[in-house]
Amino acid sequence: MKEIRNIIAKYRQADRQKERLALATVVKIEQSSYRRIGARMLVSSNGTWIGGISGGCLEGDALRRSQKAIFNELASVVVYDTLDDEDRNIGIGLGCNGRIEVLFVPITYDDLNNPVELLINHANQSEASIMVNLISCSRLPLKIGECALINQSVASEVDLSIPQPFLEAKIAEVRIKRRPQIIDYEHEEFGSMQYLVEYLRPEYKLIIIGDNYDVLAMTGLAKEMGWEISIVGRKSKMSKSLVKQATAVYEYEQISQISIDEFTAVLLMTHDFEWDQKLIPHLLETDAHYIGMLGPRKRMLKMSHVLGISLDKIDHFYSPMGLDIGAETPEEIALSAMAEIICLFRSRNGSHLKFRQGTIHNA
Repeated sequence: MKEIRNIIAKYRQADRQKERLALATVVKIEQSSYRRIGARMLVSSNGTWIGGISGGCLEGDALRRSQKAIFNELASVVVYDTLDDEDRNIGIGLGCNGRIEVLFVPITYDDLNNPVELLINHANQSEASIMVNLISCSRLPLKIGECALINQSVASEVDLSIPQPFLEAKIAEVRIKRRPQIIDYEHEEFGSMQYLVEYLRPEYKLIIIGDNYDVLAMTGLAKEMGWEISIVGRKSKMSKSLVKQATAVYEYEQISQISIDEFTAVLLMTHDFEWDQKLIPHLLETDAHYIGMLGPRKRMLKMSHVLGISLDKIDHFYSPMGLDIGAETPEEIALSAMAEIICLFRSRNGSHLKFRQGTIHNA
């Protein structure tokens, strides 16, 4: 989401009298790739860009392709293929054996359905969205790059030349798996068509309950990742630098005013047993995807006894919180906790990639 917000910021800052823009998006991947489907890069006609579609290997060529799309006012898909280790054939060093397809779309500012405007629409939502992009079509008049954004359901005015029941079924699959899907459709008039159906997560939200100095390390890391940060504690105890990092600040008594959904992680960092005791029952009634509590296991077991709840049996409650990396300092503890949260959001186990069977990323 941070990359999307950076792209939106550049789009809004562009001099529309002098600059023209194009959006490059990774739409297909085979084998190895540094970035995944949905990685984006917004390029200006003046040669600057924001975002990225690789680890730095493709950006130079993508700049040229984007400027070509701007000049021709025509979208295109470019294939970067190094499955046979022949980087020289395309004039780049991809760095890893893979096949990557990138969609280059020139941006029309006054088109409210251009892909960046749709990303703005998504960024303004607190829910997940589905982006549907036409990435190939064997016959005119449809043009690749045409796209639509769907929030809760397929809107009646969305016309992607696909029967709505078929599209809704594919969207439902993507929502469940939370992974992109390429769909093929044979149209009587337009011929063979291929679409990318992409799951766009909303911004992750982190609620940190506590006002001690160790909270600052946690907020710093979360802010770097572009998460929405709410801090709950005694405002009178919070430093100016801590408040500056936060999206919103609340007193303990205002906890019920905070919206907590499935894209929210909560960290109990009060260092206060009584406050944790008061807050945990409320937090367990919310849709928080992750709840973590500082302290040793014996503290969690004591809390379980006092509340009459087996906290260690609750799947999304973690205490001691964090991955076992031997963290000692506030910064290391923050890294440990944030890594654990990401594991839970991405349904991974946090083990060494060295021992992972198969590819690094899920298909």
